[in-house]
Amino acid sequence: MKIKEVSEKYSIPADTLRYWERVGAIPRVNRDEAGYRDYDKESLDWIEFAQCMRHAGVSVEYLVEYLQLFKQGDKTLQARKDLLDEQLETIYKKKIEIDRTYTIIKDKVQHYEQYFENNSKK
Repeated sequence: MKIKEVSEKYSIPADTLRYWERVGAIPRVNRDEAGYRDYDKESLDWIEFAQCMRHAGVSVEYLVEYLQLFKQGDKTLQARKDLLDEQLETIYKKKIEIDRTYTIIKDKVQHYEQYFENNSKK
């Protein structure tokens, strides 16, 4: 799959894909005979992982660190798990705050809906 197709499939700008590859947030992508990036299933899996993590607010630096550990093989399994545990805790705290914010805004909306309902009867 070429970069344009990947960009469209994941709604990620091609420049972002190139950047992630350049800084090491995703592994180097294979090239075809003409030198164009040719994304395979493994490349797409890394992109999905990176996109998921970025949506959760995880830094590019974290992705680089994770990939560096991954490249070192099984001897880094515990270190990778520890990094993921740390991110899971951070994301969980964000989720709690988002849930709290959602509840507050939902209550406000219901307050306005009641107000409009009560005042439309007059």
